Amino acid sequence: MAHVVVLGAGLGGVMAAYEIRRQLRASDSLTLVSKGDTYHFVPSNPWVAVDWRKRDAIEVKLPAIMKRKGIGFSAAGAKRLDPASNKIELADDQVIDYDYLVIATGPDLAFDEIPGLGPDGFTQSICHVDHAEKAAAAFEAFCKAPGPIVVGAVQGASCFGPAYEFAMILDTELRKRRIRDRVPMTFVTSEPYIGHLGLDGVGDTKGLLESELRNRHIKWITNARVAGVEKGLMHVEEIADDGSVKGRQDLPFAYSMMLPPFRGVGALLGIEGLVNPRGFVLVDKHQRNPKYPNVFGIGVAVAIPPTGKTPVPVGVPKTGFMIESMVTATAQNIGALLHGKPATSEATWNAVCLADFGDGGVAFVAQPQIPPRNVNWSAEGKWVHLAKVGFEKYFLGKIRKGESEPFYEKLLMDTLGIHKVKARES
Repeated sequence: MAHVVVLGAGLGGVMAAYEIRRQLRASDSLTLVSKGDTYHFVPSNPWVAVDWRKRDAIEVKLPAIMKRKGIGFSAAGAKRLDPASNKIELADDQVIDYDYLVIATGPDLAFDEIPGLGPDGFTQSICHVDHAEKAAAAFEAFCKAPGPIVVGAVQGASCFGPAYEFAMILDTELRKRRIRDRVPMTFVTSEPYIGHLGLDGVGDTKGLLESELRNRHIKWITNARVAGVEKGLMHVEEIADDGSVKGRQDLPFAYSMMLPPFRGVGALLGIEGLVNPRGFVLVDKHQRNPKYPNVFGIGVAVAIPPTGKTPVPVGVPKTGFMIESMVTATAQNIGALLHGKPATSEATWNAVCLADFGDGGVAFVAQPQIPPRNVNWSAEGKWVHLAKVGFEKYFLGKIRKGESEPFYEKLLMDTLGIHKVKARES
């Protein structure tokens, strides 16, 4: 008999628990370790931050579902991993032994790396539903006394789509409230160009997103390094190709949301051979760690090299479709090992994304996610907003039922299908 542990209960961890459960022998057991007892649908956080969603609409309580699925569950969270001994020390001081471990922790949000950044400083965040609720309260206060807005992603961020989404959603909401004319907006990003997205662009994301920003009267600064934030003022350095500072701007703001740098969680930091210097898990093409082959990594916790050198550090996003393929490969590989077979499954690492702008949006498909690609496609339209709303309902419904079909594969098919229908109608 073997004990499999999944560490982390975000998008990757919950899907991994469902899929691995199907691979187990009768004598095997599975435990999901989470920090808290609730799954949150992170893609909906931008909507929470403008009060288009309440948190209970995007939450799923996990204990009862896991019990029904025959999956052990702990909400204590991890304090420290000891891969040499196959043990995890939990935050409540309990110790769990494992035969196979899947690390799906997501990132630690490194607000502390930039003075004044984050919900405990002077900017908002939409990376967690707690942050999104705080951002919503701050936005309501802002609307009573409008002023400049600064939105974007700082150096070291590994996910840029939500920053674009939130900038456009803010614009949409401000126009609904008839106060957009009182709110100058600036988009600040570490990307070398608008629409880079940490992927060196997908299709014409550069043109599509630049056009959206221009049409919405949002100025932008690229190759930006945020030196620090104080109340109502962001200090931004523009970095030249040679790494020198070619300009400095002090941007006043009455409201700001900046995506932070990402790093690995504290339970993993500094474990030689397991993680890189930023704390992200090192994996081979089968999602296995080279030093500890009974440890697998999936999702945002995984180390992926950048697509190329950029003047300011830009991380590679791990989108839902990519995470789903990591989950499937990992589940199949653990299943193979449990049955005495070699681990041979590889993730496809494709990307499909719906970036909602409140009254429209941009969709893109990258196969594979890292260029060069076989498919490199992007499109825009009001259908993107409708597609994301529909997918949110579909995905949360499946999570609540404990079902593990390939969610994002369906999203890809539906996205391309809707686009083709809209193209024929026009």
